[in-house]
Amino acid sequence: MDNWCYSAGGSSKHGLKEVGSLRVIRTYALQELKTATADFKFQIGVGATSFVYLAEIGDGRFGAVKRVMEERGGSRKMFLDEVSVLLRISHPNLVGLLGFCLDKGEQLLLLEYIPNKSLFDKMHTYHGQFSGILTWSNRLNIALDIARALEYLHSQADPPIIHRDVKSSNILLVDNNHAKLADFGLCKLGYGTEHGSQTPTSVKGSFGYIDTIYLSTGLVSPKSDVYSFGVLLLELITGLKSTQGSLTLVEWTKECRKSNGIEALARMLDPKLNGDANLEQLLSLISVANLALLENLEGRPDMSQIVDVILSSIKPQLQLELPV
Repeated sequence: MDNWCYSAGGSSKHGLKEVGSLRVIRTYALQELKTATADFKFQIGVGATSFVYLAEIGDGRFGAVKRVMEERGGSRKMFLDEVSVLLRISHPNLVGLLGFCLDKGEQLLLLEYIPNKSLFDKMHTYHGQFSGILTWSNRLNIALDIARALEYLHSQADPPIIHRDVKSSNILLVDNNHAKLADFGLCKLGYGTEHGSQTPTSVKGSFGYIDTIYLSTGLVSPKSDVYSFGVLLLELITGLKSTQGSLTLVEWTKECRKSNGIEALARMLDPKLNGDANLEQLLSLISVANLALLENLEGRPDMSQIVDVILSSIKPQLQLELPV
């Protein structure tokens, strides 16, 4: 069994750099993770190519074991690509890697355990709604956390990383105020130009969130994640899923969010909030979403600009009454 240790400020044989901390990534034998998960007994999540199980990893600590299944389309290359990404990243708003296993044909990731399920579960399932809705302040804080996660991937990771699958089911809630971005199986490392790849790639992602330019050209860029983040903002604002029948949420809300009338824009707010939101913040987030969803890549902001706007809108300000 190997223990890979990465010291502060140093680099490993895998090129991972850490600042201000010591990180240890372990490789596990299959039997260790079978024992930790009680032979994959407690399923806590499911993805397109994987199942996720609760694992007890000692000293009262828990982890999440992602079991990538070849029969569900989880290829060895995809698994190794995800490991490669996870070894390179470390940020408070990204789900971290604790270890992995390639043993006896299994492909297993041991990940940080986030106990409160996904943003999708919280907003769109009976169980999530039964335990209480997210307040307007909760939604702003979650948006800021994910914006910071994407800013890190685009601007601080080395090489830069495009996530390619930003959506509410890949956002895990630490609590109602804080979230982490998960699932790096579709990530693309690096990009050829300032605005993205010059070579078309097969389109990856989830319907409703995929950048329309990426969808039509196969050219992916950080601005593709910006588009998906714009959809996420609409989801947080309206409380609606990313698709509405045969329409995307972007199409469903287009007429309303392009309106110059405050009353029309205020009607976009999730009715479950009963108008309990800050109008200036609402208008600011709709404006950010509109820019993020522009067909013109050049016109879309980068994630650092979006972080700045959300941060400035969160600063204490006069609560304005929403029009009825």
